[in-house]
Amino acid sequence: MNKASKILILGQHGLVGSALIRELKQQNYKNILAPPRSTLDLMNQKAVLDYFSSQKPDHVILAAAKVGGIHANNTYRADFIFENLMIETNVFNAAFKTNIDKFLFLGSTCIYPKECPQPIKEEYLLTSPLEQTNEPYAIAKIAGLKMAENFKRQYGRNFFSVMPTNLYGPGDNYHKENSHVIPGLINRMKETVAKHQKTFEVWGTGKPRREFLYVDDLAKACIFLLNKNTKELPYHINIGTGEDISIGELAKMIARIMGFEGEIVFNTAYPDGTMLKRSDVSLLNSLGWKPEVKLYEGLQKTIENYLSLL
Repeated sequence: MNKASKILILGQHGLVGSALIRELKQQNYKNILAPPRSTLDLMNQKAVLDYFSSQKPDHVILAAAKVGGIHANNTYRADFIFENLMIETNVFNAAFKTNIDKFLFLGSTCIYPKECPQPIKEEYLLTSPLEQTNEPYAIAKIAGLKMAENFKRQYGRNFFSVMPTNLYGPGDNYHKENSHVIPGLINRMKETVAKHQKTFEVWGTGKPRREFLYVDDLAKACIFLLNKNTKELPYHINIGTGEDISIGELAKMIARIMGFEGEIVFNTAYPDGTMLKRSDVSLLNSLGWKPEVKLYEGLQKTIENYLSLL
């Protein structure tokens, strides 16, 4: 990419989309397209194709998706598979028909099997069953990854995918029930501290281990890869830290930053999901990229940003 390239970010208001825009501006990319949902409905195939045809972007990053935590994924299963498949199909169709130069699809490490060997290598995809609580979302993301792969295989298109681990940072969704684990813990911890409560409840046993990546680091990795010869890259690449932490330890870390000194208790009526999910990032590291923000620092920045918006 050059600094004058017209770069289309789909999902501008989301966690990833907003981070991509911040980082592109920081790196002096001047020509960024970021249509809001009110302007471009990604579930409307004609509207998407018309937008691509009129705006003629050089590069596209599909960061738009219906996302949520384990509760939302397990509750709104039909919505997650239907809406994500519609978005992906419409955008891939438009990217193909308008001859987009480079197209980056954002997947998720939740696409990998439930009982996956650790750390998770890219080649472990589709080797055994998925985690049931988020299977519909994972299937939709796998479909997007395979569309990118097969447009490249059949037509030689410069389409590829990245599989980010669990993300957090400014711009996240802090809904009490439908958020991911870090914003969910932060929101509920804030209320617990404000009410001077003596206990804080964590959903599940606290034993599952997760890997977390600060979203601005993801944005930097995406731009780094788009500046590579993407035709020579694998069909999909893991993006993460290669380090994990238990949910229980994560809750303690957030409690320490937010000043909670009470007891952390675990509600085992809630499901744990996959027990281990740490990505192998040796491929990305071999290309010359590593994350910059450590978890404790990233949590401090995230909590500071969240509290500043209240």
